[in-house]
Amino acid sequence: MDSRQAQGKADENQAPQLEKVRYSDEELQEFKAIILKKLEKARDDYEHLRAAITHSTSNDVEDTSPTFHVMEEGASALSKEESGQLAQRQYKFIQSLEAALVRIENKTYGVCRVTGKLIPKERLMLVPHATLSVEAKNRR
Repeated sequence: MDSRQAQGKADENQAPQLEKVRYSDEELQEFKAIILKKLEKARDDYEHLRAAITHSTSNDVEDTSPTFHVMEEGASALSKEESGQLAQRQYKFIQSLEAALVRIENKTYGVCRVTGKLIPKERLMLVPHATLSVEAKNRR
């Protein structure tokens, strides 16, 4: 046996140092609980925003001066527009959280879609819908 064959035998006998490729089922359940809690709050906030848009009430400016009435309508339109934008952002957040739940079910949650490495647990605790590691996000 030459030295290359001996080296090959030595390599086979050593336990390979495998990098963790996914979170354990127990860890995934922890993340799921966090996401479900955030999802409940996000849906509640979204419904409040939608209600504010669809049920905005008049401040009874019918008997005031026409100038004030126009200003009030302008402020109301702006408020509705801002509420609409907030509702749209909230809806996207809800979709991101729901997608994270699907990744948990598929056991692919927490894997960076650029590097293929695990996203650190600390990051996922803060941003549970993250699909990129900080390293990958900073590359963009």
